[in-house]
Amino acid sequence: MSTQNQRHNGTAVKIKKIVVYALFCALAYVVMLVTSWIKVGFLTFDAKDTVVTIAGLLFGPICSLIISFAVAFIELITVGDTGFWGFLMNFLSTAAFSCSCALIYKYKKNIKGAAIGLGVSVVSMTAMMLLLNLLITPIYTGQSVGVIADMIPTLFLPFNFAKAVMNAALVLVLYKPVSRALKAARIISSTDTAVTNEKRKGWVTNLVVLGIGAAFIAVSLVIFIVVLGGSFTFG
Repeated sequence: MSTQNQRHNGTAVKIKKIVVYALFCALAYVVMLVTSWIKVGFLTFDAKDTVVTIAGLLFGPICSLIISFAVAFIELITVGDTGFWGFLMNFLSTAAFSCSCALIYKYKKNIKGAAIGLGVSVVSMTAMMLLLNLLITPIYTGQSVGVIADMIPTLFLPFNFAKAVMNAALVLVLYKPVSRALKAARIISSTDTAVTNEKRKGWVTNLVVLGIGAAFIAVSLVIFIVVLGGSFTFG
């Protein structure tokens, strides 16, 4: 292959990567807008972490990190009302969740690796948000650290845990359909995804995964609505 052809192929790969990253970034932003239904006090759940994590499973943790930053920045300049500190918390929260899972899955590309990765993601994001709640939330809310600390066991801990579990469950449910749809549309090829290294799972395994995902979604909704007294707010 000539040097010119190599350069051409390298440029094509870079352009394709930029297009795919932009696609997932746009999708994550749209998902954030249309899934901000569950309100718990001044906290709001959205499912953009699901999209960013799926991108990371397909293309690696660096992809997750880039999209986490890009989406958080777009939120800052469009719909954000907490300024730089809200942007920082938003970025670090999504990055902690998505990059943890993508990093583990990168080296253990099977259903067990995905499950371990999602478990680590839940713990990582919950821990990250509790730390940020103590360090940053007092700055933009005007509340003292003591007041925020008192809210951790009754609000921040259960909310962030439920949010992480909900996103993990949605990844379980949506990862396979999304990856298949993207390959069918030739947006990604079989050589682009780690999925091709997995053996085709039987329908029983798929049903089990869907059942586990649905169960965790139900648990998260119970925490949001019943335990924390949240509500669905549309529009």
